[in-house]
Amino acid sequence: MTKYIETTGKTEEEAIGKALAQLGLERDDVSVELIERAKSGFLGLGGNPARVRISYEAPEETEESTPAPSEPIAAAPCAAAAEPSEETAPVPKSTVPAAADDEKAEKIQAFLTGLLAHLDSSAVPEITVDEEGHYKVTLVGEHLGQLIGRRGETLDAIQQLTNYAVNHGADHRVRIHVDAENYRAKREQTLEALARKVAAKVVRLRRNVTLEPMNAYERHVIHSALQDYPGVSTGSIGTEPNRRVVVHYERSGGRGNGGYSTHERQ
Repeated sequence: MTKYIETTGKTEEEAIGKALAQLGLERDDVSVELIERAKSGFLGLGGNPARVRISYEAPEETEESTPAPSEPIAAAPCAAAAEPSEETAPVPKSTVPAAADDEKAEKIQAFLTGLLAHLDSSAVPEITVDEEGHYKVTLVGEHLGQLIGRRGETLDAIQQLTNYAVNHGADHRVRIHVDAENYRAKREQTLEALARKVAAKVVRLRRNVTLEPMNAYERHVIHSALQDYPGVSTGSIGTEPNRRVVVHYERSGGRGNGGYSTHERQ
């Protein structure tokens, strides 16, 4: 049974910390939804605290009396990931610098140069093209953390804006992938590790676990990582931007089918 509590704090982390202390749970045991960001008032006056909603799974009484296994079932080797969606496709390894007369590359360069200047960033976009004609933009420079943002939110926004600006009104649309400090690959590894940890917990406790809201790409990583994990399946609930992955316990103990919804491609 999923339950919720709401807490406030000067910062998001403080609000989350209060909730965890109140519940006696670890960070990985809950899902966090940011209701309101902390706002500082003028000269420190009139500010608003951060407000978060913490959801967690409370134990349910069931008719089954079979004890849970003492050890989590080891993850089976993951099968090849399903074909990713257009906006979240990983970039192939083989890339070459964009040609000087490449019209799309010129538009990408012009748009990002202006956007980065507006953000007071000295980062420089380096543009390459893979063998399938997809563009990869690597932001190079110092202090790139502000361009990545919390869990890549700012980087995702930059990528979305760039795709829209370059493809708007164009007869031929291209995919543009924006990265900085190899964040995308690092985030994917983190999500895969989280997926396996949660799956082991689901099998051990014999109950479903709902993860915190994720974007379409991150949900795809979770689904792919668990599509062959024994004893679990996955699905998604909710609407953007609060759509979540649910890891289901399969009582039959068979392999999960990944629960991959066609909505993930939208």
